[in-house]
Amino acid sequence: MIAPIAPAEAAPQADLWSQLFVFMLATFIGLGVIRRVSRLLHTPLMSITNAISAIAVVGAILVAGPDYPVGTRVLGAIAVFASMTNIVSGFLITQRMLKMFKTETKAIEGPRQ
Repeated sequence: MIAPIAPAEAAPQADLWSQLFVFMLATFIGLGVIRRVSRLLHTPLMSITNAISAIAVVGAILVAGPDYPVGTRVLGAIAVFASMTNIVSGFLITQRMLKMFKTETKAIEGPRQ
C-alpha cells in the first residue's frame, strides 16, 4: 500500500533587502549586456524580448486569480494589460522593420518563351 504524501512545508521567504539586491544586480548585469550588443542586432533582440513577455502575462494571469486579495488582483490585471500591450507593440514594430527591408517582386504575366 502506498503511504500518503505529507503536505509540503512553505518555502522560506526572502527578505526585502535580498530581493532588492537581486533586482539591482540583475539591472546592472542587463545594462552591461545590452550595451555590448551591436546596433545592428539591438532592435531585433528587443523585438524578441517583447515576445518573451508572454511569460510575464502567464504570471500576471495567475496573480489576477480569485485566491488573492482585491488589491493584488487589480495589480495582476494591470500587469496583464501592460504585458499584452508590450507583446502587441513588439510584434507591430517588428513587422514595420521587416517591411523596410522587403523588396518588391514583379508578378510574372504569362509563360516565358
